[in-house]
Amino acid sequence: MFSIPRSSGILLHPTSLPGRFGIGEIGPEAHHWLDAMHRMGQKLWQMLPLGPTGFGSSPYQSLSSFAGNPLLISFDALRNDGVLTPQDLAMVPAFPTEKVNFIAAEEVRSAFLKLACQRFLVQCESSPLLQRAFEVFSEREADWLDDYALFIAIKGEQGGRPWNEWPKELAMRQPEAIAGCLVRLSESIEEVKAQQFFFFRQWQKLHAKAQELGIHLIGDIPIFTAHDSADVWARPDLFELDEHGSPTVVAGVPPDYFSATGQRWGNPLYKWSAHEAEGFAWWKSRLRKTLEMVDIVRIDHFRGFAAYWEIPGSEPTAVNGRWIGAPGDALFEALKGEMGDHVPVIAEDLGIITPDVTELRLRHGFPGMKVMQFAFGADTLSEDYIPENYPDECVAYTGTHDNDTVQGLFNSGEGEDTTRTAEQIEAERRTILGYTHTDGSQLHWDFIQAVWKSQARMAITPLQDLFGLGSEARMNTPGKMGDFWSWRFVWDQLTPEIEAKMKSITTEAGR
Repeated sequence: MFSIPRSSGILLHPTSLPGRFGIGEIGPEAHHWLDAMHRMGQKLWQMLPLGPTGFGSSPYQSLSSFAGNPLLISFDALRNDGVLTPQDLAMVPAFPTEKVNFIAAEEVRSAFLKLACQRFLVQCESSPLLQRAFEVFSEREADWLDDYALFIAIKGEQGGRPWNEWPKELAMRQPEAIAGCLVRLSESIEEVKAQQFFFFRQWQKLHAKAQELGIHLIGDIPIFTAHDSADVWARPDLFELDEHGSPTVVAGVPPDYFSATGQRWGNPLYKWSAHEAEGFAWWKSRLRKTLEMVDIVRIDHFRGFAAYWEIPGSEPTAVNGRWIGAPGDALFEALKGEMGDHVPVIAEDLGIITPDVTELRLRHGFPGMKVMQFAFGADTLSEDYIPENYPDECVAYTGTHDNDTVQGLFNSGEGEDTTRTAEQIEAERRTILGYTHTDGSQLHWDFIQAVWKSQARMAITPLQDLFGLGSEARMNTPGKMGDFWSWRFVWDQLTPEIEAKMKSITTEAGR
């Protein structure tokens, strides 16, 4: 396992940060959040994938595995840079503070980002230093940035349609058509690159502050990529696609705790033979880029590196799939050859985990995950999730972004979770109260204390559980469509009493 001292932290995606511009940003409010974490004695800030989101606004369906999400760019930081003015920001309409309206926020913010990019590019023409900084960034990131900027520019021209619905010459990247786009869309391409320059410049400042405060950033990458992404459009040879660019088989998971019909994610599956043939170069680049931004990376759906659930592209659900072996050992040996023996990876090993998955994880020294919420159901594996049974080399959670909140789980009723009957819910409540020896009124603190006192090297709670919020604050429900990923907090919720209690629990637990 990679080296890190006994520590704890909070799971909070940047979109959930406070702020008046419709969505959490990576500017001043994010820096204030790091200060708050430091006051509470927390040394780990875990977040969800940071890429630009596509349909459904899910961080796990990104338009790029390398780019940053332009929605997170701080308007206040752009004002400080002189590319937005106080008068501009006064024109930004009022947004609700408790939730993100992604459609409205993207529409408004895109207009102001476009204005900022145009001003920035004009400034570059008259400032050799600024122009050189932008040139250095564009040259350094060219391996992914050129394709991404072109992809976004064409996508805008095509009304946002998925790339496999573009005219064939564009979808198949015919050289003459691409050459025409580079000329016709040159201004849009430069604006996309400027956005990425803004994002990574702001992110580097945030990461530097975290390092100054002794806080490790934990990033997240989905094992699979979105079909409608620059990754798949630029390198279709690395994915299982037909001659029209549509996936022949897609990713998902079979029926489990979360869903009676499984989850059909719809991501195209990798053509692993093509990845192996080039020494897993794409994966090396992907992980290297992520670890430039964060200190540790959680890989979602780790079990897919041992075997993955292959679903025919024509199937409407995940029920009729099959397990297919994956070259996880070869991949991780290649990554270690590039980055050293102790790659800072957390393996998300929840769900249906067979011995080969555990053996793969242990062979390569990756800590797995333990979620306390799973300790109280009828599952035969529930004992593995009791805090007293956690090994040192794991990351322990009260819950994750895919779980209900602790209070939401405890207070849920039949019909709100299709996999649990009223009898099972009641039995789970009794088991929880018997374990905590409480009346359940402060259950979120009971869970945090239990996880913090465990032997797990790293302990993490979603911010929602720190506040003791109910199901209304849930971030996501796997396998379902709905108003997800939109929860935000306001500073008034993080009271001095909560900060003091979190600091005390952390100190007593030796974290």
